[in-house]
Amino acid sequence: MFKTLDTLLRGLAGREDRVAELQAVLTACQALGPENGGRGEMEKVRCITDWLKACGVSALSRMDAPDPRTSDGQRPNLVARIPGKSRRTLWLFGHTDVVPPGDLKAWTSNPWQVRREGDYLYGRGVEDNQQAITSMLLLAEEVLSRNITPELTLGLVFMADEETGSAYGLEHILNTAPQFFGADDLYVVPDAGSPTGDIIEIAEKSQLWLEVRTLGTQCHASTPQKGRNAFLAASDMALSCHNALRAAFADANPLFDPPFSTFVPSKHEANVPNINTVPGADVFYVDCRLLPHVDQEDVLRKMREVAAEVAERHAVQITVSVTQRQKATATAPTCPVVTALRAAIARVYGVEARAVGIGGATVAAFLRQKGLAAAVWSCLENTCHQPDERSSIISTIKDAQVFAHILMNTTHV
Repeated sequence: MFKTLDTLLRGLAGREDRVAELQAVLTACQALGPENGGRGEMEKVRCITDWLKACGVSALSRMDAPDPRTSDGQRPNLVARIPGKSRRTLWLFGHTDVVPPGDLKAWTSNPWQVRREGDYLYGRGVEDNQQAITSMLLLAEEVLSRNITPELTLGLVFMADEETGSAYGLEHILNTAPQFFGADDLYVVPDAGSPTGDIIEIAEKSQLWLEVRTLGTQCHASTPQKGRNAFLAASDMALSCHNALRAAFADANPLFDPPFSTFVPSKHEANVPNINTVPGADVFYVDCRLLPHVDQEDVLRKMREVAAEVAERHAVQITVSVTQRQKATATAPTCPVVTALRAAIARVYGVEARAVGIGGATVAAFLRQKGLAAAVWSCLENTCHQPDERSSIISTIKDAQVFAHILMNTTHV
């Protein structure tokens, strides 16, 4: 086994140009979901399917979710399996959709064309989540090209819709094909991490997104006394709920960074198109990331108490409603997948990884909700969603070597 693992690791170590090649093709597929003004992920999934078939993967399954907003009417989800000596499976998950590039002037080069500078590749999606996809493809290619039968079965999941909720992605897969996933399998989601690879995410805060809608009375800005300024009242509401919620839910948990619950006013919708009109309606949103013990209903109740106070001060109406919510999830720090990751990371990266919690949401939450112990790990630059998003070629290869260590280790069987 050790000689086979060494062969696999040496083969992966020489694949720098292949990383750049795969990333260039993936990036050119502008896999934007319809919420982000795109046509979906089908082109990228077809490329991935062709690569997997070319390197000999025959166990390929599609679990597409209908979505008439896309060019093909489907959101593609692909599951690939390479049989091992054991039916127990190491599952790796990569999402195929990306976010829009944003302000093109903030980019040094075309975000849809990979730019290579030394160890780094630049382009939209190269880190989020194409580094994971590339590591997964490298591992599959190397295993099959060397006719290796791994100790564990290798399962690769390529999901749609991660950036906008996963209803058409992993959530759809888990609901329509739960038979793929066993309680004793190992689940790794390479979608968060640190530049040194020293953190393993095992817990996520709960997520509560709230819409705050204020209704006042529109009037001319030269006679503001004739109206009720909804924007002014909403501004008071934003600051008041920010302060009140932080005070009411101030507990800390050192597992998380930041260690407390957060309440962030974020999106603000346009109200009036001209400067000299007092807006009669205003809508903004609050993104709440709550420590696991904080009850979402308590937060909602406090928000509505504050809304009533602010509404009375300004003689307006304020309603608070939920637009999205997700429960907190966690994996035990001593479970097999975390233990396996720690050992593999130590061998490849030479660091001792620690377990942490995050405020962000990953698809690991959907696995944990099904009782499947999932860990989130990768060695990332943490430039996702930014201009000049970048990914390290060396880290992409080393991530694949970490997965190879787990795949080839008999102690998990």
